[in-house]
Amino acid sequence: MPKNVLTRLHSRALTKQGKIAIVGACALGTAALAVSAGNAETVTTGAPARTAQVADSTALKNVKGTVTDQFATDNVKLDSIAAQKKAADEAAAKKTADEAAKKAAQDRAAQAASRSAERPQMETVAATKTYANNLDGWIRESLDIMRAKGIPGSYYGLHRNIMRESSGNPMAINNWDINAINGIPSKGLLQVIQPTFNAYHVAGTSWNIYDPVANITAAANYAAHRYGSMDNVNSAY
Repeated sequence: MPKNVLTRLHSRALTKQGKIAIVGACALGTAALAVSAGNAETVTTGAPARTAQVADSTALKNVKGTVTDQFATDNVKLDSIAAQKKAADEAAAKKTADEAAKKAAQDRAAQAASRSAERPQMETVAATKTYANNLDGWIRESLDIMRAKGIPGSYYGLHRNIMRESSGNPMAINNWDINAINGIPSKGLLQVIQPTFNAYHVAGTSWNIYDPVANITAAANYAAHRYGSMDNVNSAY
């Protein structure tokens, strides 16, 4: 074989091995780069992971703080609402008590006014009371006046003395006793002389000595001052 042919074959063979070696070296280099790149990614991504953990912890703390603050705010609101309700209840209770006291005062005032209105009405009834125009009526009217004036005496005491003195005649007059001789005869139901009638006349009655009610009342007033009551008189007085 010619020498140059072997040389070319040998050179071609070396060239294939060199190619293989180069390919292997490239593969190893690529793997090394891949490992290096993986390690670089691991190192590179490690720092953000720790940063994320710190961020998560901080966020959790913030959430806890926010929840605690919210609870505190809610408690303050509840306390405020409770205080407002208590104040409203106390105000309502006070208002109810004030209204009850006001109503009681109004009721007392109304009762007092009613009693005041009843008294004049009773007085009017007494003032407009009618009496029979006879001895019974005269005695009863005189007794009502006597009670109003505080003059003692009873129906029986008046009636008994009237019947003895005048037999119930309001126009009776004594023209024969010492008083008549002295010019001041006894007159009327209870035979009263004019000076005595004038001295013991009771306000509200007639000034006419022959008026039955005026005569009885003046005589009873005189007897009360001298004897304590007409009931104590059993003879000429």
